[in-house]
Amino acid sequence: MKRFKGAVVKRYLTADGNVSMVMVRLSRMSGTGRRPTLKDIAADTGLSMAAVSYALRGLQGTPETRQRVREAAERLGYQADPVARALASGRSGSVGVLCASLEDLWQQRLAAALGRELLSPERNAWIIDSAGDADRQLELAQHLVDHRADAIVVIPIDPAAKGWAEIARQAPVIAVGDALPAAKAKSEVLFDNETGISTALRRLAEAGHQTVAVLSPSRRSVERPAEEIAQRVAVSLGLNVNLVPCPHDLAGATEVARAVLTGTPRPTGILALADSMAFGVYAACSELGIRVPDELSLLGYDDQPMSQLLTPPLSTFHWPLDELVTDVVARVTSAIDTNRRVRRTTVVPELIERGSVAAPPAKA
Repeated sequence: MKRFKGAVVKRYLTADGNVSMVMVRLSRMSGTGRRPTLKDIAADTGLSMAAVSYALRGLQGTPETRQRVREAAERLGYQADPVARALASGRSGSVGVLCASLEDLWQQRLAAALGRELLSPERNAWIIDSAGDADRQLELAQHLVDHRADAIVVIPIDPAAKGWAEIARQAPVIAVGDALPAAKAKSEVLFDNETGISTALRRLAEAGHQTVAVLSPSRRSVERPAEEIAQRVAVSLGLNVNLVPCPHDLAGATEVARAVLTGTPRPTGILALADSMAFGVYAACSELGIRVPDELSLLGYDDQPMSQLLTPPLSTFHWPLDELVTDVVARVTSAIDTNRRVRRTTVVPELIERGSVAAPPAKA
């Protein structure tokens, strides 16, 4: 076992007979062999414990004093106790990011970006997967409340669920995607599905399609604005639309797409409300010998980077992820610091035309 400054390297024998080395960082201890405390910094600097605490948080003291305290803390190896800090401030320093399904590649990107932007010396993010289960999502939200999360960012599976009212009474809730009508959420960043879905269905209708399947992440028992919009717009455009629940994972999406494409009547166009679902349609088409877009037109909905690498490239919708993340993080900070409700904003998608939409095949 080798030692480096502030760390120890341990060797382990792995199952395949190789030697694995792991460097473990060590916490420095005070001269008494215990973890350094504010009292140790106070003794080192000649300041009171209160003055040290304020200086470390940048609240009081001259710049020179704050610098002297920080240098002493670094020299002694002091690290703030998160439990003690939470008890003193009434905040845990943790924000829950409650995703609908991390099988959805777009939600993965959103969760990763939020985790990076929320991370700071005073804050961290818990990324939690609801696995597409609306009831489980409410249970997980209550779990976050019970563990004193300072705020909860949620991509709701069932936004109409009445349980969100109780969650919002216990912690600040920032809803992303759909509004929570039963709850007084502190903030809402909504997706303009009215624009997105109506644009998608109109694009298929203008290309000449009459029979369209819409692959949706929701169960039939869940009422979400996106599905309601699809049904309403289909009527106005004279489309025969079939709403089909579909999982995000490739195997599950492929199975659903296979069933849709071998059913009667077979749609000539498909709108997948996530590119991850559209990937399953490509896989099913490959199995069944169906050519995109000659025999089937296909639209995605969230512009995954790999969507442009498909053959043909997938036409889809771009949502401004960076701006959305900045907005959500600002709302989290506002909800925690001011506890005030913030006016909702709406994110508008842009249709990205590639090569997966064409006129339907001529009838024999």
